[in-house]
Amino acid sequence: MTKTPLENYHARMRRVLDYIDRRLDEDLSLATLSGVAAFSKHHFHRQFSATFGLSAHRYVQLARMKRASYRLAFRNDANVTEIAMDAGYEAPDAFARAFRDCVGQAPSAFRKSPDWEPWLAALEPLDRARSADMTYSPTDVIIRDFPATHVAILTHRGDPALVYATVRRFIDWRRAAGLGRDVAATFTIFHCDPRTTPPEEFRLDLCAATNRPIEANAQGVAAGLIAGGRCAVLRVIGSSENLERPALFLYRDWLPSSGEEPRDFPLFCQRISFYPDAPEHETVTDLFLPIE
Repeated sequence: MTKTPLENYHARMRRVLDYIDRRLDEDLSLATLSGVAAFSKHHFHRQFSATFGLSAHRYVQLARMKRASYRLAFRNDANVTEIAMDAGYEAPDAFARAFRDCVGQAPSAFRKSPDWEPWLAALEPLDRARSADMTYSPTDVIIRDFPATHVAILTHRGDPALVYATVRRFIDWRRAAGLGRDVAATFTIFHCDPRTTPPEEFRLDLCAATNRPIEANAQGVAAGLIAGGRCAVLRVIGSSENLERPALFLYRDWLPSSGEEPRDFPLFCQRISFYPDAPEHETVTDLFLPIE
């Protein structure tokens, strides 16, 4: 099917985001990015801002800071100097100033004890730009029989803005238990809608597939089960941290027209590939809506 001029325009702009995500270590000048989009460099900066709500320079800066923050908070693969160099800074002090200006903490302080609310606020324009034109159709949904799966569960209760603190605890437990992502499938169970649930009542479960007994632990991880049965499955490519838009599609658009009835088990997802191991636009998440 031939794309409309508007669809072609948005595809060219989306190509720029994908290019940035794949090449955060490379030259990402305005001239380079306008060439990727095949737009005039004299107008590209205005086109980018009009489309995504922030400048190309700011998008690149935030993308680099997001990757750096993930490595600081969730990885042990590099020191602060190495992370600074990978973020395009020639000196750690320049990186430290930029990181502090962005998220409100020095890199070393963030690695030790992240302040998640200002971090989320700082990166919100980046995530909004990436998810701006995510659309789905009924043909994207398949019906699968999901097998009952024993899991280790760590429950987050309270403010959704603090869920990453729970993620850190779960990662620590998984490493110690030998249940890293390369060994055990990763799931998240969504018990409520963050848009309509009071922050103090919010709940979700972080899960790792395992049949092993769960020994008593300081993190609060316990044994659990994801119920088996029929599920409507929507594969989400990119922007896997914020699944509100695909979840809304399943409930508002797909379910009423499908003739199916939801089953008495919450919406959940399986995280197939992860950021920053994969560029953000290549991450894969399967979203499961249990049905009768």
